[in-house]
Amino acid sequence: MPLRIVTGNHAAGHALSLAGEANRTARGTACGIYPITPQTEIVERVAAFPFSRGRVVAVESEHSAMAVTMGASVSGARAFTASSSNGIAYMVENIMVAGFYRLPIVMVAVNRTLGPPWNIWADQGDTLMLRDFPWIQLYAADNQEVHDLTLLAFRLAEDPRILLPVLVCMDAFIVSHTQAETELASPDEVDAFLPDLDLPHRLDPAHPRALGSMVWPDATVSHRMEIDEAMARVPNVMAECRARFREVFGRDPGGPLDALHTDAADAVLVASATVATTARGVVERRRAAGERVGLVKMRRYRPFPEAELVQACGGAGRIGVLDRDYAAGAGGVWWQDVRAGFQGRDETPLIQDYLLGIGGGDVTPALVNQVLDDLLNRRAAGPPVWADASGAFGPPAEVGA
Repeated sequence: MPLRIVTGNHAAGHALSLAGEANRTARGTACGIYPITPQTEIVERVAAFPFSRGRVVAVESEHSAMAVTMGASVSGARAFTASSSNGIAYMVENIMVAGFYRLPIVMVAVNRTLGPPWNIWADQGDTLMLRDFPWIQLYAADNQEVHDLTLLAFRLAEDPRILLPVLVCMDAFIVSHTQAETELASPDEVDAFLPDLDLPHRLDPAHPRALGSMVWPDATVSHRMEIDEAMARVPNVMAECRARFREVFGRDPGGPLDALHTDAADAVLVASATVATTARGVVERRRAAGERVGLVKMRRYRPFPEAELVQACGGAGRIGVLDRDYAAGAGGVWWQDVRAGFQGRDETPLIQDYLLGIGGGDVTPALVNQVLDDLLNRRAAGPPVWADASGAFGPPAEVGA
């Protein structure tokens, strides 16, 4: 289809709607919805879509929104929803349950700062707090990625080798409310890309079964091991989905990460979402000026692409992780996984964490330049460095002082 100028929320709503409609010859589609800034436009768009065989259920809370979505999914329908921030926190019990039920739900999450204090701007803490749940997590940097990863998420989640829910995440306002040229899929393309969903463990009155029963510890261990095996299959299955996406739509939705100028780099930045977009421009300019710097843009957080990251970073002696999130007392979440990925290897690089854009603060080229300068001049890694848009570094109490 031709390019359209749409917001990230519009792109997500379009992809969710066509994905649901594509299951009309099977058991249809359904979702539970509840509004929360800044994702409300997504569910408004879905609610206005004329599904041939589907139902959108407006409920009284985010917890109920996921409950309705789970009910639809376990009945064999293609199910999805969207939320943000404290809405995700409110539905967290059911998010956990959906993963353990092995329901191939897709949820678009607009990353917004958790409160209190109340804040509606971008921060990835709301989805990264779900890191230990059996959900695949994908992070989009722009409107096109939001659209494409949402469609890819359905095929990945519903693959019988996976059967796990997927989060597709985008930065609040920076993507959700910003208009950009986006190639929106046609109904025929989505029909060709997404096969009918046939959930093997759906509830069927003709074949009664128990769901969520009390079990002994050994059964729980087996259940968790099966989830781990499914997560281990995600990289290969995602690659297959990516190849099929290219065949149908003629463009690449991207893999678990992108490496830019990391070959023979002395220092590499690791970033995700829109922070990676800003960092890319800085790296391009400094590389052109002769500096051996590179960037790894992370697209998949769970399962964490450890081997791909280590390979992408090559022999860089310094790695700077740009975290738009904070885990109390533990620094950045991405940083923790990056460090774990290099643990035990023959040559471990200096890996420094930078906490920036927390609570939606601006991440400017000037700030990324300050980060790179600090990283290149380091002789040892230290505790996470707090940074603000002015380039000031210091503990939380000093930021903005």
